[in-house]
Amino acid sequence: MKAPALFSPLTRPVRFDYIGKHLPRAGALRILDVGCGNHSAGTTRSLYPDAEYHGLDIDRGYNNDENDLAAMDRFFGVDLDHDDLAEIPGGYYDLVVFSHVIEHLRDGLGVLARLAAKIRPGGIIYVETPHPRSLRLPSMKGSLNFRDDDSHVRVYSAGEITGVLVASDCAILRAGTRRSVKRMLLMPFHCINSLVRDGYVAGSAFWDILGFASVVVARRGDRG
Repeated sequence: MKAPALFSPLTRPVRFDYIGKHLPRAGALRILDVGCGNHSAGTTRSLYPDAEYHGLDIDRGYNNDENDLAAMDRFFGVDLDHDDLAEIPGGYYDLVVFSHVIEHLRDGLGVLARLAAKIRPGGIIYVETPHPRSLRLPSMKGSLNFRDDDSHVRVYSAGEITGVLVASDCAILRAGTRRSVKRMLLMPFHCINSLVRDGYVAGSAFWDILGFASVVVARRGDRG
């Protein structure tokens, strides 16, 4: 398929700013996107047109269109609360993306450990999840407080996540609060865009300035 034009640095999702610091955008990378709904496949293909892209989710069609489905080289239909990851190749991926999924799981740390085994030596994993402080933030439509999403199960701290990854032979490249300068500078634009598009200002417009999310980036060691 022909990949869409690359996202502008100002408009591409924040996760790719963090990932891009540690992983080249050129070449045939192998990517596992855990929680590949919300058009993540098409977005990733736009940025990594030569990648081998594998999506994992409980529902292949969750907020995805035909472009997203066509962007997937392979799809794993997995319920992370009940299924194992045996069908996913071990030590295979250059990048595993685990963004805003772990907080929906009862045993998120166990799933994280199993995902770490899927990274090739030298590959990286990106984990993003609501920060514990999100429990104290105001409630807003579009999620600003952890409890705004009824499907959230529990908060996982960056310390818990890094502990699992270190035990899985990963070196921590970054761990802490997500603070995207571009998102903070463009906050008025995101507020207006959300108001026009959705009819309300989404809480996600304030994530970076209020520190809603934690980010952990790690690289798997040579013993992987």
